[in-house]
Amino acid sequence: MERTEILENVESLFEKAGFYLSQRCCARPSCFDFAARRGKQLAFVKVHPNIGKVYEKDADGLAILAELFSAMPLFVCEKTRSKPLEDDTVYSRYNVAAVTLWTLEDALLKGMEPLIEAGPGGCYVQLDKEAIRRKRLEKGLSIGKMAEVMGVSRRTLYGYERGMAKACVDTAYKLEWVLGIPVVKPIDISQYGKRREGFIAVAKHIIGESRFLQFVMKKLLKFNFTVCPLRTAPFDFVARDPRNETRLLGSVVDEDEPDFKVRAEEIVSLSKLLDAHPIFVTDSKKASVEDIPLICREDLDRIKCAEDLMAKL
Repeated sequence: MERTEILENVESLFEKAGFYLSQRCCARPSCFDFAARRGKQLAFVKVHPNIGKVYEKDADGLAILAELFSAMPLFVCEKTRSKPLEDDTVYSRYNVAAVTLWTLEDALLKGMEPLIEAGPGGCYVQLDKEAIRRKRLEKGLSIGKMAEVMGVSRRTLYGYERGMAKACVDTAYKLEWVLGIPVVKPIDISQYGKRREGFIAVAKHIIGESRFLQFVMKKLLKFNFTVCPLRTAPFDFVARDPRNETRLLGSVVDEDEPDFKVRAEEIVSLSKLLDAHPIFVTDSKKASVEDIPLICREDLDRIKCAEDLMAKL
């Protein structure tokens, strides 16, 4: 399928599962195609037909957004190079989960989470260590005897029971045959992968931004906001007020930017879905935008505290 068709199908799946979707983000290159909310559940989703063409910057952007909004970052892909991806399998691209359309359908509409994780050297499963140990003891099997029946070492079986090792699919089948119970734990794709770098650490990386954006972000930092730049999103940064956890979706405005009005519409749509406040800052006195508070550089420079800034939103 073409990317557009896959994207339409993915959006349809989320809607059928009871999620509300943001406007599709296409005004400028973005690490996600849309955001989705169902109650307290949030997701940022990007469709890439070929997982091998997923860029690290997109994965980093998704991971940052997932941390900022306690959301699920997700790639939906169809193949790697010329080989189709397997269903019922979670792939990892720069520590962000990637699944096929059919795997996503099973998870969203049927509550059937995938069982297999693709990794270096093959496919693996996460074993239910408590179930394995409990059933082994019920059957009166020692570690040594069960390892012998399984054809593995005592150390390997000990690792399975302590959750210290993943197993290949064939081993999981053998365990289920010997014990007579399911031993594979489903993979919750909403919890797959954890970003190693914290919000505060990311927020300090502002050296490479434009001078105007640096000015805006440093001003917010003076107000004790935590601020994180996003290079691949409709907005330029996310800021969080530590006093009440209020989040701002911010952008610097250039009235000559192509498709600026479309980007503004995308940000308004996202702010409603994410329960955040949109804010635009401009160096131009000619710029104007509907539905988003617009602050010129001179006004921002005169603001002395977070309360005064929030009063303008």
